[in-house]
Amino acid sequence: MDKIKFSGLEFKTLRKNDLLEEEKFLKFIVTVNAEFIVKANNNNAFKNIINNNYATFDGQIPYFLACLKNPKFNFDKLSGSDLIYDFCNMAKDKNKKVFLLGGYEKSNKNAIKTLRRRYNISIDGFSPAYKTYPFEKSHDEAILKVIKEANTDILFVGFGAIKQEFWIDQHKDELENMGIKWVVGSGGTFEFVSGEIKRSPKFLQKIGLEGVFRLLMEPSKLRFQRLITSFGIFKYFIFDKKL
Repeated sequence: MDKIKFSGLEFKTLRKNDLLEEEKFLKFIVTVNAEFIVKANNNNAFKNIINNNYATFDGQIPYFLACLKNPKFNFDKLSGSDLIYDFCNMAKDKNKKVFLLGGYEKSNKNAIKTLRRRYNISIDGFSPAYKTYPFEKSHDEAILKVIKEANTDILFVGFGAIKQEFWIDQHKDELENMGIKWVVGSGGTFEFVSGEIKRSPKFLQKIGLEGVFRLLMEPSKLRFQRLITSFGIFKYFIFDKKL
C-alpha cells in the first residue's frame, strides 16, 4: 500500500477501494482535515493516532496542498461526510451492519431513518448523554454494551473532532474483539445526513470554503476559533521538509 508523508504526518490510505476492502483486523479510519494537521503537530499522542491508523485527506485545502507536494501519486480526497454513503452502499451489497454512535439524539435517529430508507440496510444507533473526555467508567461501559449488542460491522463515531479519535483509540481492542471491521471518526456527519445542518454546496467545497460556510450556518466563538486554527496548515506545508 502506498504512503504519503505530509506536514509531519503519514497517510496510508490513498484510494477509496483500499479503505472499503475488508481485512481480518479492524480498520480505524481518521479523516484528517486542516485542523487535525495543526493539532497533531502540537500533540504527539494525536499524531501517533493518525500515523498508526488509516489516515485520509479530508478537506479541499489539505488535499490540494498534498497534491502539490506529491505530484507523482494518485490519491483520493476521502472525507467522513462522503464516506458514510460509500460504506452504506457497501453494506447493502455485502450485507453488513452499520451503527451510528454519537451526534445529537434527533440527528442520530433521523440519519438512521434516512440511510435505512435510501440503502435498505441493517442500521442502528445510539446518542449517549454529552460528557467531557475522558468518560467515567460507567459511561464507557454503557456505550460499549450497546455497541456489542448491536453486533455491528461498521461503526461511525460522532463525538466531535479529536475527542472521538481518542475515544476510539482507547477502545480499539475492545471494538475489534466485538467483530467490528471498520470504525470511522465522523464529526458532524450525522447532522448533515439527517438534514439538521446544511452542508456547503459542492462548488464551495471544491474551493476550500466548506469551513467558512459551516461557520455562517452555525456561528459561534468555538467554530470561529477552529477555522482560525485550520489556517495554521500553511505553516506546516511551507516548513514540511523540516518536520
